[in-house]
Amino acid sequence: MTDYIRQPSVTINPVTKRHCALGLGCWVFGGTQWGGQEDSESVSAMDSALDLGITHFDTASGYGGGRSESVVGDFLQGKRERVFLASKFFPGETTTEYVLQQIDASLDRLRTDFLDLYYMHWPNSSKDLRPVMEGLERARSQGKIRSIGVSNFSVEQMEQIAGAGRIDAHQVCYNLYWRFPEKDVIPYCRERDIAVVTYSSIAQGVLTGKFPREPQFKEGDQRPHVVFFEAEVWPHLYEGVEELKKVSTECGRSLTHLAIRWVMSRPGIISVLVGARNGQQFQESVAALEGEIPQRVFDQMTGISDSMMSHVPDVGNIFRYYP
Repeated sequence: MTDYIRQPSVTINPVTKRHCALGLGCWVFGGTQWGGQEDSESVSAMDSALDLGITHFDTASGYGGGRSESVVGDFLQGKRERVFLASKFFPGETTTEYVLQQIDASLDRLRTDFLDLYYMHWPNSSKDLRPVMEGLERARSQGKIRSIGVSNFSVEQMEQIAGAGRIDAHQVCYNLYWRFPEKDVIPYCRERDIAVVTYSSIAQGVLTGKFPREPQFKEGDQRPHVVFFEAEVWPHLYEGVEELKKVSTECGRSLTHLAIRWVMSRPGIISVLVGARNGQQFQESVAALEGEIPQRVFDQMTGISDSMMSHVPDVGNIFRYYP
């Protein structure tokens, strides 16, 4: 597993010291926006992760209104030292007191004294976030967090807060069907030794190849509202998946494996998050780490991706969410 850890070329970033290049995304554990989730299934996914040596767990206060953090926190009792634990919060207010309150609330739910990594989940475009960064640095000095991250930030938004503290990691949406971060965000992070962590690494499940031409979703599932499934976009992406399936068949690997490994192969990517509803699902994702995949396969995939990206609108993020 450790063969896949990519470290920055300058100074080893603290974010890269204790986790594998594949991480467990715990968003579905919140039980909302994904059509429901049983806690026992979430525990199964975490058990599988640790059994397979995957030690990077990623959650957020916004996943199920804190439920995901609570489920993860309960599971980690007696296991905390084995895990690189990351969480996030939304900077609804920009005072130091608010930031410290949010951190303390996450620590309480996660039942831990510190977080390895704590992100601003989304930029609050209506406010100056420098005081938030100052609050995070205070929490770092207090030992409550060890690394500071941002998620879904533009280069301009990172520049705004850079003078107030050190950004250690940036979590971005990045996959074969969403490559806009390549234009400036990923190069900016590479130049500044900021670890890039990807979410939606298999495009909200699209790159499992399991969705039919006319997909159906459970009530409460947020995915019908993401860009990939919009009426003018999905037909093209569906055909792209069919092309990717041919590549998958030819090389004898599942499309999910190829999608994960493609992201891992890209310049500047430090860690790839993959969500899972249960242990079996996560085991299938971890199997992506096994074996060699020829460069020609990645080149074929990139060619298909290049064609598909012409049909995906650059609207800032896949959720069309602009806080």
